[in-house]
Amino acid sequence: MPDFLRLRRFPFFFAAALLLMLLAGSGAHAQGKRKVIQFTGIVATGDSLLGVPGATIYVPKAGRGTASNIYGYFSMAVLAGDSIVIRSLGYANQTIIIPKDFQRQSYSVIVQLKEDATVLPEVRVFPYTTERDFKKAFLALRLPTERGTAAADNLNQELMNRIFRTQPMGAVANFRQSMSNQQLDYDRRMGMAPNQYSNNPLLNPFSWLQLIQQVKKGEFKKKNYDDE
Repeated sequence: MPDFLRLRRFPFFFAAALLLMLLAGSGAHAQGKRKVIQFTGIVATGDSLLGVPGATIYVPKAGRGTASNIYGYFSMAVLAGDSIVIRSLGYANQTIIIPKDFQRQSYSVIVQLKEDATVLPEVRVFPYTTERDFKKAFLALRLPTERGTAAADNLNQELMNRIFRTQPMGAVANFRQSMSNQQLDYDRRMGMAPNQYSNNPLLNPFSWLQLIQQVKKGEFKKKNYDDE
């Protein structure tokens, strides 16, 4: 075969091989990708088939989920092969697995939850038939003396005084003290609280005004005359 014919056939074989590789790759990718399915249903009680509101529908491996509405209805997107857990307080959990080869676009179920019985702790009822008997027994109750107990030791006056003198100020007390100081400084600047100027009569203009008025009225002369 001439060389120029071989050179013409080479691009054709190259293009055909590249096309086969692309088709094979896309087919493998399509086989590895899971199908998206719309998962809908109603969560109900096993006895009355009433809707269970607030039940969680959760895919643990994917970390996504939803909750049922007031009628127990829910709807969410899942993938083929997902394992879905339905749970609600007071009921046993249920698991639903979507088949890997499921071909439809939606998957609908009615989940009947079964009540999960919980054993409550023991409750003791005192044998008081009437309120009068209870009051009588309560008044006749004799409590142990506090002397020598931990409560009495903690309420010791000397211990409480030592705690009061040495205990550091807490965060709440520190905040209140800071706010009080700020308010006091503001009142002093506005003249609504005592300060070093208002407490010193020599620096208080109102005190000087009162002194001048007293001098003009002659109050000091009258006082001296009366003394004589």
